[in-house]
Amino acid sequence: MREREVVNTSAILTEAEHRLHSLSLERLRVANDFLAYLQEREENEATAELLSIPGFEAAFRHAVEQADTGDVVRFEEVRRDV
Repeated sequence: MREREVVNTSAILTEAEHRLHSLSLERLRVANDFLAYLQEREENEATAELLSIPGFEAAFRHAVEQADTGDVVRFEEVRRDV
C-alpha cells in the first residue's frame, strides 16, 4: 500500500469510528451486519479470482495433501542467501 493510501485509509477509519460511536445500539447492529456482508463479499470475490487462475485449485489441493502428510520443508531450512 502506498503512503497516500495509508493516510486515506487512516482518515476513513477514523471518520467511520466517530460515526459508529454516535449510533444507537440498534443502528450499530445494522452497521455491523452491513460491514460483515461487505467483508464476506470481498472474501468471496478474492476466492473467485484465485479459482479463475488455471490449475490453481488442483495445485492448492496438492499443497494441502502435502501439508497433511508432512511432505514439507521447514521454514528454518529454507536458504536465505539464494
